[in-house]
Amino acid sequence: MGDSDRFSALRADMVSNQLAARGITDSEVLRAMGKMPRHRFVPSDVQDKAYNDQAISLGPGQSISQPYVVALMLQSVEIQAGDKVLDVGTGSGYQTALLAELGAEVYSIEIDPALSRRSGKLLRLLGYSEIHLRSGDGKRGWREAAPFDAIVVSAACEEIPRDLVRQLKIGGRIVLPLGEDYQYLIMMEKTEDGLKTEELGSVQFVKMK
Repeated sequence: MGDSDRFSALRADMVSNQLAARGITDSEVLRAMGKMPRHRFVPSDVQDKAYNDQAISLGPGQSISQPYVVALMLQSVEIQAGDKVLDVGTGSGYQTALLAELGAEVYSIEIDPALSRRSGKLLRLLGYSEIHLRSGDGKRGWREAAPFDAIVVSAACEEIPRDLVRQLKIGGRIVLPLGEDYQYLIMMEKTEDGLKTEELGSVQFVKMK
């Protein structure tokens, strides 16, 4: 079996046994994750682990989240084709590419300039050239592109970033890990009366810088 077939088989197994079997029901999320070559977004020496049910380190203070958590976050914000989405923490670009694959107009921020350049190059190589990328402080969002239909935050916040909430449309959703040593994933829907919050479970993310 060649590498292409081997990784395709691993992806299919990931979708069936890590995602669908654990409650990921959004057909578009499952389709996107079944298509996306996750092994391209991790260091070459750990590509064989790319489809395992685990986070993978990208270097000091950076990681790519386990597939189930990525799928859960994407499902929770209910991405629709044409949505304008803010992706806080580009990292390797994996989740960024998935958002684009779901049909979103993606604005992605990464605090590490070198990582931002590297992920931007890979995203263009894979054909996701319409993504808007920026290096900067994700907590401040992307004001000139706001408001957003959805915001996905891939670093743990000690408190809810108010700038991000302000940049969310009424009816929009934001998902983020909240907490310090103990973190939990929350999804908040912005309403005329405030934020409607749902807890999605405990998680472990790198802390937002």
